[in-house]
Amino acid sequence: MAEAEELAGKPSGQSSKNPLLTILVLANTLLVLAVGYFQWQTHQKINSTPSVQDIVAAEMKKNVGEDGQALEGQAVEQDGILFPLEGFTANLAQGDGPRRFVRLNAVLKLSKDSSEKEAQARKPQIRDTIISTLNSKRPEDLLQLEGKAFLKEEIRSAINAFLVDGRVIDVFYVNFQIN
Repeated sequence: MAEAEELAGKPSGQSSKNPLLTILVLANTLLVLAVGYFQWQTHQKINSTPSVQDIVAAEMKKNVGEDGQALEGQAVEQDGILFPLEGFTANLAQGDGPRRFVRLNAVLKLSKDSSEKEAQARKPQIRDTIISTLNSKRPEDLLQLEGKAFLKEEIRSAINAFLVDGRVIDVFYVNFQIN
């Protein structure tokens, strides 16, 4: 039997385990534990950040007093004059596909101190501003909810730039179709 061990090249008292393999297994285990720890930390950080809904709910709660009324200095729903506009049909900016156009019916909500007479007199200028704004938009921009909301804000600020008496508070879409 001693001859067999000598032939194999192993002394009779040495273990068959390689110390390099043991070191690699320990290093791999430590690396896996470190990756797991960092993933757990990232998960904890993501869960601790508030969502958009949480922030909006907290702001709304701050802005409303105990009696349910809006606090002074805060934004409140304003009454105004509704000013309907005739329908628009405008070409959209050329995208990668065929020519597209938008059909839009809108109503402007003017502030109380606005003059309906001024809005009526500036109707061609208002229509031109809206058509020019629509011509600069691509269909992809307007198909998303954020794009439609941004278009409202853009129209509102463009019209407010030339109104003398009063201002546009909001823009309402009565009909919005992209073909």
